Amino acid sequence: MLNEILLGGGISTLSGVIGFFISKKITNANFEVYIEQAKAKAKAIENEAEIMLHRSNAKAQEIEASAKRRYEEASEAAKKDLAGRENKLIKKENDFYDFKKNEEERIRSEYHAATSKTLSLERHEKTLEILKRDYQSKIDDVIHVLEEASGLTKNEAKKILLEKIEEQSNVEIARIVRRSENEAKEQAKRNANYILAQATSRYAGEFAAERLINSVHLSDDELKGRIIGKEGRNIKTLEMLLGVDIIIDETPNAILISSFNLYRRSIATKTLELLIEDGRIQPARIEEIYTKVCDEFEEGILTEGEEILLDMGIHGVHPQLIKLLGKLRYRASYGQNALAHTLEVAHLAGMMASEMGGDAKLAKRAGLFHDIGKALTHEHEGSHVDLGVEVCTRYHEDDVVINAIYAHHGFEEIKSVECAAVCAADALSAARPGARREVLESFLKRVTEIEEIASRRDGVKQAYAINAGRELRVMVNAAIVNDDASSLLAKEIAKEIEEKVQYPGEIKVNVIRESRTIEFAR
Repeated sequence: MLNEILLGGGISTLSGVIGFFISKKITNANFEVYIEQAKAKAKAIENEAEIMLHRSNAKAQEIEASAKRRYEEASEAAKKDLAGRENKLIKKENDFYDFKKNEEERIRSEYHAATSKTLSLERHEKTLEILKRDYQSKIDDVIHVLEEASGLTKNEAKKILLEKIEEQSNVEIARIVRRSENEAKEQAKRNANYILAQATSRYAGEFAAERLINSVHLSDDELKGRIIGKEGRNIKTLEMLLGVDIIIDETPNAILISSFNLYRRSIATKTLELLIEDGRIQPARIEEIYTKVCDEFEEGILTEGEEILLDMGIHGVHPQLIKLLGKLRYRASYGQNALAHTLEVAHLAGMMASEMGGDAKLAKRAGLFHDIGKALTHEHEGSHVDLGVEVCTRYHEDDVVINAIYAHHGFEEIKSVECAAVCAADALSAARPGARREVLESFLKRVTEIEEIASRRDGVKQAYAINAGRELRVMVNAAIVNDDASSLLAKEIAKEIEEKVQYPGEIKVNVIRESRTIEFAR
């Protein structure tokens, strides 16, 4: 058994040795093959490198030859250009020398001519001086003879002659000035009449007279009772909110709204029309409709102002001025609607300014804003002139506009053609037949003054003159004015009205104190 194992191990060892030598032989043979292949590849690479080197040398020689050829061509062109420039420079230099030579010759000849003329002029001056002395001597002889003949000296004769000439000249000048003044006056009158005639014939304005009453149509007389409401609460709410006098009488299918304030009266009319159309007439609904109508009127006056400016072709106006312009529709002066008057003045002023060579657009702008202060007189104290100047200055209007506001009532001198056109147009618009009513204006001033007296008091929220100015309704803040103070306030207002306002009959002062608390159930 052991022998078999030893025999097997020996055979295995022998087999491993033989395999090693065989594999080594094979490996050596493979190395020789690889070496031969590497040598062949190296030989091929060497040949290829020699070919590329040869080609590179040939290319380098070709590039060198091309560069040399270009260099020679550029050098030849530069030499030719340099030669051409040298020739031109030589030619210019020769021309300059010729010009210099000619100029020197011309200057020399002119110098000789000037010298000869100077010598000739000196000779003539000497001759002229001799002639002057001879002439003066002869004049002195003549004057001496005349003095002996007339018995007057030279200065006395000169003085008499100048006085006569001055006297004749003054008479002639006065006659010419008088004739020129008469002609200028006649021509100015003709031109003024022509301009006024042209402007008034080209613009046809409406005759407008604002009254104090609006009428609201009713489809059924039963609506009068609903407007009055239970125990009169509806009509009381309407008059308190709207600040107007609502007249419900025997007139069929109609109620009357009375107020001197056009804006307030228009809002009241629209509110009543919407309430009648809606059918729900009660205090809460009245307040809701009134608020809605006020908002619509605010938007409406802004839109109307924008449309007016668009029609006139005027731009760059502040939105607040546009709003005030639209609000003029609800103002009146001596019974004449303020907006109608303003548009009439603007159109006439533009036409007059164009006839007189002024700026028609600027004249229209000044005409539009000359009475803009009237839109503020119900809410602010002061004349419409001062209010208009203040608001136009605040919003940076043109100096011509400011001058027109002052000048159309004589507070300032007219400084431009455009301002003169506005003043003339204002006078035309106000003076035409039927344009204004003096009695109505005085009444409106009295009613406005009554409202202002009440509004100036502390704690007063609103004050309305109703019933054609015979009643003053004053709403006070309940948190500031108590019941006792209300009674005292009514007496103070009545006393001040007696002292400051002239009026027929009597004026009833109503002070209304209301405390209102609002809560919502959610």
